[in-house]
Amino acid sequence: MTDSGASTPELLRPVAADVRESTEIGRFLGWLERERGLRFDDYDGLHHWSVTDLEGFWSAVAEFFGVRFGTAPERVLGRREMPDAEWFPGATVNYAEHAVGLLDDPDRDAAELVVLAYSQTRDRQELTWGQLREQVARARAGLARLGVGRGDRVVAYLPNIPETLVAFLATASLGAVWASCAPEFGARSVVDRFGQIEPTVLLTISGYGYGAKDVDRRDQVAEIRAGLPTVRHVVHVPYGPNTLPDALAWDDLLAVPDGGQPGDLVFEPVPFAHPLCVLFSSGTTGKPKAIVHGHGGILLEHYKNHGLSWDLRAGDRILWFSTTAWMMWNALVSSLLVRASIVMIDGNPLHPDLRWQWRLAAETGATLMGASPGFLMACRKEGVRPAEEFDLARVRQIGAAGSPLPPEGYRWVAEQFGPNVLLNVGSGGTDVCSGIVQGSPLQPVWTGEISGACLGVDAQAFDEKGNRVVGELGELVITAPMPSMPVGFWGDRDGNRYRDTYFDTYPGVWRHGDWVRFSDVGSAVIAGRSDATLNRGGVRLGTAEFYRVVEELPEVVDSLVVHLEDPAGGNGELLLYVQLRDGVELDDVLRRRISTALRTELSPRHIPDGIAAVPVVPKNRTGKKLELPAKRILLGARLDDVASRDVLADPSALDPFVALAAARAAAGGRA
Repeated sequence: MTDSGASTPELLRPVAADVRESTEIGRFLGWLERERGLRFDDYDGLHHWSVTDLEGFWSAVAEFFGVRFGTAPERVLGRREMPDAEWFPGATVNYAEHAVGLLDDPDRDAAELVVLAYSQTRDRQELTWGQLREQVARARAGLARLGVGRGDRVVAYLPNIPETLVAFLATASLGAVWASCAPEFGARSVVDRFGQIEPTVLLTISGYGYGAKDVDRRDQVAEIRAGLPTVRHVVHVPYGPNTLPDALAWDDLLAVPDGGQPGDLVFEPVPFAHPLCVLFSSGTTGKPKAIVHGHGGILLEHYKNHGLSWDLRAGDRILWFSTTAWMMWNALVSSLLVRASIVMIDGNPLHPDLRWQWRLAAETGATLMGASPGFLMACRKEGVRPAEEFDLARVRQIGAAGSPLPPEGYRWVAEQFGPNVLLNVGSGGTDVCSGIVQGSPLQPVWTGEISGACLGVDAQAFDEKGNRVVGELGELVITAPMPSMPVGFWGDRDGNRYRDTYFDTYPGVWRHGDWVRFSDVGSAVIAGRSDATLNRGGVRLGTAEFYRVVEELPEVVDSLVVHLEDPAGGNGELLLYVQLRDGVELDDVLRRRISTALRTELSPRHIPDGIAAVPVVPKNRTGKKLELPAKRILLGARLDDVASRDVLADPSALDPFVALAAARAAAGGRA
């Protein structure tokens, strides 16, 4: 291990004194001591055990959370070597059974509210446990009547609404395979994704509201249907004023034929690794990967994450804005596993203003509110004071994921909510459908840093030679298997694409693709994607540190930095693009202020060779900045070869880079 003299980061919040008595991870510690004779005094000891005794840890998670196996596993871990690790061989299980089928007392719990749904298309919707269970049973029977069975694919062009949840759980209960795309995606992006898995049933809406705007999607639905020849049935979910007359109506899918009784709520037992869902990569660096996740892996990972990290339990409520195209949707609905209720939000998350989500958190009594770092920083910049303006007394955790949160964001949350609310910043991804590094009630919060590696995740930083490094930037790797690593990629029969994606650099070690620095106390800073990091004079610079400095300037709304390497081996060009506030012009004075801030806060190496203004910084729909697509366009790639407009938060955001690339070409390669 290399240690470059890393300093201890600034402590923002210590571990609460009553953590063993007041939290789910504390209850887990007590259970381990009683049932397994294992005592851990702190998170470091618990984490070390969780990654060195994989069978002991994951069997404890299964037992502690009451996982019900249809057939008992032969053991916890068969093959141990990645990428071919085999979890719980011989076991059968069903995710949906644990989400909606194992209530402690179904009669007593039937009236308890489990879903609160808000949108800009229709009035608030609610479901109790009893209503959810009945609708899942009806949808299950309806899908079975359409011929859906184990292994068939059901796809959804649906927003984050209760019908989507019902359809997902019904699909999973049958042992069929689920995939979804958000309806803001255009037809080409949807067909690129769904076409890979050859679905038999498509569920869709025909339009939606986004803020004050009505969006008609009937033409897109027609294109999607034409592009998916394997689809035998289309089910229309009513949402907004439009209809699809030639599709099966949602109410008809749920109807009981001939006045009979709803079907029983039963669950097909499937092997531990049987596909539960297919999640798709962003598609901003190539054709979207169809990432297959299994019933058992997602079940155990989300029990662990939601209970031990997010501290969710029966009676809690989670509010975390997500579309159905992001793995956070899967994480949101998995809150049902620990009997927490969920707030489903569809529409423009910033409409009518920045305070809307805080108002919803107060109205719904959320105990965990998740948000993007960009949203938190925007609230800070606009002077929002959520804890003063709204009754958020039930909130115990503020979660943040999707991009790095600058230190100022940590301090702002602490100032707003005080020491009794835990700020839990995490980073993970679609690839594991969970976090890799994040916090928990048993970990301190360090200003500007993620608290550490998640339980059961042996996350480290490696240099280019495969040596572990501390205190310096390196590749984020996982050196031991975890159950929610993908079953594989759909259609990748020999597994070559899967191995090339994660195991091409360090044999037997998962390379995640992020650039990370771990401190000597175990906390972590994600510095951006490793394929977008900047190499100047042999020193690699993370993009996140640029953004922290530049976006603190009052004139700057957002920013993007790219490095164009010199094929001859020189320093290349470091280019910074800024989105400015309305009425602000990028003149030489502002350029000097930006350069001075970067030199003062970071180093002379961080001073850009050029600074230009753009109307909007390109991001995908989950808020990640698209550094690599912008770079590829500047180097001469066609926009259509780099990214589909449908995956962009603003479809026109990359157009200025096309114009900049043309100007560079006209100027001989520099502009």
